[in-house]
Amino acid sequence: MIKLERVYRTYMMGGQPLHALNDVSETIEAGDYVAVMGPSGSGKSTLLNIMGCLDRPSSGSYRLEGQDVGALSDAELSQIRRHKLGFVFQTFHLVPRLSAAENVAFPMVFAGVPRAERLERVGVALEAVGLRQRAEHRPSELSGGECQRVAIARATVMRPRVLLADEPTGNLDSVAGRQVMEVIEHMNAEGLTLVVVTHDPAIASRAERVVVMADGRIERRVTGADLANRAPAIVVPEAAR
Repeated sequence: MIKLERVYRTYMMGGQPLHALNDVSETIEAGDYVAVMGPSGSGKSTLLNIMGCLDRPSSGSYRLEGQDVGALSDAELSQIRRHKLGFVFQTFHLVPRLSAAENVAFPMVFAGVPRAERLERVGVALEAVGLRQRAEHRPSELSGGECQRVAIARATVMRPRVLLADEPTGNLDSVAGRQVMEVIEHMNAEGLTLVVVTHDPAIASRAERVVVMADGRIERRVTGADLANRAPAIVVPEAAR
């Protein structure tokens, strides 16, 4: 499904090259549950942005479902983001003046989905995250965990093949964070490919497979179970970088 081969991403900062990704190769199959972890500046969010067609490699190739996305136009990439990929971020990015249902419906409006179908799909999406009864509440009337679950409903209402989550529990307490992870893990169990970026080993260890990054490179690959058992030997603490 996702195949990265020798991907580099270089930015110019103050006239000097900054190698955010350095010779990264990785394959993620349909239905996989993969965590990408590492300290700040390790390249994990840059990698997610490339997987999500929000950025392009400076060199190397990225194929999504066999298609070389590096050769696509901006309009074609927009269609891929709209129909194949879902995004969840640390900040919820909900529109404050809209209800939960209206926020979830937002991407379908831009995609031209008919109103009757939008209403049906919003109900299904909110039911999947346990918030159908909160459909008419605005973000200010919801807890942080509920806002993130609305964001997940919005990210999946277009029925993407892949859900990309960047620090999805970063703004949540442990209880709300666990609830959010359980929601997206249930979706993964039903076939949705899940990639979670985190610096938290407790979150990463929930995945089937963990890609550990440092200095723009993949440092090692471990199972979630291995990470849970050997985290102190594998993870560089955030404060150390």
